[in-house]
Amino acid sequence: MTKQYDVAVLGATGTVGNAIIEILESRSFPVRNLFLLASSHSAGETIHFRDEEITVLDVAEFDFSKVQIGLFSAGDSVSKEYAPKAVAAGCVVIDNTSEFRYEDDVPLVIPEVNAHAIGQYKNRGIIANPNCSTIQMLVALKPIYDAVGIARINVATYQAVSGTGKEAIEELAQQTMGIFNQNPHDPHIYPKQIAFNVLPQIDVFMENGYTREEMKMVWETQKILEDKTVMVNPTAVRVPVFFGHSEAVHIETCKKISAEAATTLLENAPGVAVYDERVPGGYPTPFTEAADNDPVFVGRIREDISHPMGLDLWVVSDNVRKGAALNSVQIAEILIKKYLM
Repeated sequence: MTKQYDVAVLGATGTVGNAIIEILESRSFPVRNLFLLASSHSAGETIHFRDEEITVLDVAEFDFSKVQIGLFSAGDSVSKEYAPKAVAAGCVVIDNTSEFRYEDDVPLVIPEVNAHAIGQYKNRGIIANPNCSTIQMLVALKPIYDAVGIARINVATYQAVSGTGKEAIEELAQQTMGIFNQNPHDPHIYPKQIAFNVLPQIDVFMENGYTREEMKMVWETQKILEDKTVMVNPTAVRVPVFFGHSEAVHIETCKKISAEAATTLLENAPGVAVYDERVPGGYPTPFTEAADNDPVFVGRIREDISHPMGLDLWVVSDNVRKGAALNSVQIAEILIKKYLM
């Protein structure tokens, strides 16, 4: 009989929390008891899992000794407060916030890229989930990095509003309807209107002129690949799309690789779906391919005409699924298979 585990989902009423619950069910994760946690504001709501309605509990009153695994996605400050408490009670925390990502003794994991790092959870009892834009980029680049090395990554992201949360989704919907109904809605979540617009800012600006979202891609890439020689130059952009991040990725490899060879590598890479036909529409997009699907889709694979070692890719993925919820559950699957047996 398969061993079962007691699992807590913190942030259960949020966009990512909802996706985690759905993925736990669809992937038949061996859950014995599922505890859904949120703030007191959301406590009392019910969420469907398998054949029952589970009541959301107030995290402030929860005893984490009841669970072996905690899937956290409720914001940095919440993880900062409750992750140490959960660990002290014997729970392994898989955290989807940025609170612990850059701490040396906390593994930052993408299962298709550096699953070996999961074992480092024993340091602190915490495994960090990377930023959504980093996840999809590195799932696509890892097979190329392993084959020929990567010296430099130039990336421009086109990120959906769901990366900010439910309120941002509602803001885009309200602004869009308002424009058609001649009833404009002022921005509250973003500094400017997001509907029918493009915002070249995600998160706060740093002293070097990059935003924190952009620097996350630099820090996380080097930590996950365990290679500080890989240079990353990102521009992160918010676009009026509900679900699915897109990235134009331009890399300079250490050894020459053809577009054909790179395509073959990607076709055989875990978690990657190649969709690259040189015809109108022969490429992946966030709405038609990525949304509600698990793979990282890669298209527009071509050799860079401006650099002898250059290669260009178009990378698309559902930021809520692979960029957050699915990655967390995949980590949990490896955790129970190799470490919590």
